[in-house]
Amino acid sequence: MTVERFPLAQNQCSRLVSPAVLSAFADVSIYQLLLVAGVALFASVLGGVAGYGTGALMPLILVPMVGAENVVPIIAIAGMLTNTGRVFAYLRQVDWRKVWIVSLGAIPPCMVTAYGYTLLTGKGAQILIGTMLVLTVPLRYIMRKRAVVLNDKQLFVGSAGYGTVVGGTVGAGVILLSVLMAAGVSGAAVIATDAVISLTVGISRILVFGVAGAVTGQTLAFALLIGVIAFPGAFLARAFVARMPVHVHTAILDAVVLFGGAVMVFSALMK
Repeated sequence: MTVERFPLAQNQCSRLVSPAVLSAFADVSIYQLLLVAGVALFASVLGGVAGYGTGALMPLILVPMVGAENVVPIIAIAGMLTNTGRVFAYLRQVDWRKVWIVSLGAIPPCMVTAYGYTLLTGKGAQILIGTMLVLTVPLRYIMRKRAVVLNDKQLFVGSAGYGTVVGGTVGAGVILLSVLMAAGVSGAAVIATDAVISLTVGISRILVFGVAGAVTGQTLAFALLIGVIAFPGAFLARAFVARMPVHVHTAILDAVVLFGGAVMVFSALMK
């Protein structure tokens, strides 16, 4: 005769955790979930210090788990939580004029390319993401070396280019950072303004993905896991931003992104 232990606790757990959430993680081990959570927290802290990190690091572990076609929607939804944390952490430093200019320039092309992303196959999405990750490293150095100075009109045009790229790829945050700095935004204001713009542009991406049917239960589950874990990262980053050598973290990030992006492209071409 078997005795069921703690039936009340089991019933309460089944009510708290919906079948949809459980099924979303059905093919994922606890070790993989811990890996996702750990990288999400690290990327969030790095993003709060250097200005980008989540979009560059998370695809390297998400693609093998959920497929390349789900990565951009996951990053877009998770970004709503991570960038909200940055906004609250750096709210006083936001340059609202730049927010309006960049948002108006970036959102229309972003919505177009976001829809184009939903039409890609898994292999095509993986090649696109891997290629973009590899290109972000030299692109950041080129834009920083040229030290371009942008007025408001040029900022609007540059924002359209950023919107075109961010709609269907990951790692485009480096473009936004470079555009903002070229427009005269500096220091903590770069992180703060970047976070608000990422929120406004992110909403437009999520709307397109939702209408196109690219947001599934699994997408939401992974996005919420990443977003909730990464939310406090911005506050941890604010505590370190004045004393942590950014160039060290940037160099490590560059190496990881280059290697991971190349492996991603190679594995897609071998399929």
